[in-house]
Amino acid sequence: MSEVDVVLPAMRVSYEAGSLDEGSLAESWHEQLGIWLAEAEAAGVPEPNAMVLATADPSGRPSSRTVLAKGLDERGLTFYTNFTSSKSHDLQATRYASATFPWIALQRQATVRGTVERVSAAESAEYWAQRPRGSQLGAWASPQSRVVSKGSLDAALVAIERRFADVERVPMPPHWGGWRIRPEAVEFWQGRPDRLHDRLRYVHDADGWSVERVAP
Repeated sequence: MSEVDVVLPAMRVSYEAGSLDEGSLAESWHEQLGIWLAEAEAAGVPEPNAMVLATADPSGRPSSRTVLAKGLDERGLTFYTNFTSSKSHDLQATRYASATFPWIALQRQATVRGTVERVSAAESAEYWAQRPRGSQLGAWASPQSRVVSKGSLDAALVAIERRFADVERVPMPPHWGGWRIRPEAVEFWQGRPDRLHDRLRYVHDADGWSVERVAP
């Protein structure tokens, strides 16, 4: 028996940080998500806007990765990426995604699931202008999700730095921009003792939004 076989079954935490009731929820899913994001930031959670984005290719094979949420309003949840990346290919093909914020230190998580759409070029450009110059240059240099060597990637960055050396504002690449998840369901999960976790889910249908409790 390996060490992992011995240790993993014994890893257990009793969730006693709090509870979640219907009466304590905000009126809308995006207001509630904003509240939990603010509380995660105030609690010192590293990268509180980091979320695990799950997509699937046309054959249904899933993949996931961590990205940073950069927009939140009644329309949905926005992140930015290279449109030639694997996740963008998945999103272009299926137009569906799920994203989870794992605030483990707070014994909480929130999951947003729904259809996706590209963010407008104007909105993407507005966010692009706020990015550090180094991040802008990196977006130009990296052929995201393609197989590369470290040397070729470093060389590509050097070439891009030279290309824009005399440019005050680096332009937004044509292959870069935002995706927005337009939620069909948003679940807020709060850990509780004895596996009786609180799961409250905002669900959208033809009549608008409603809240339901899901068994843990």
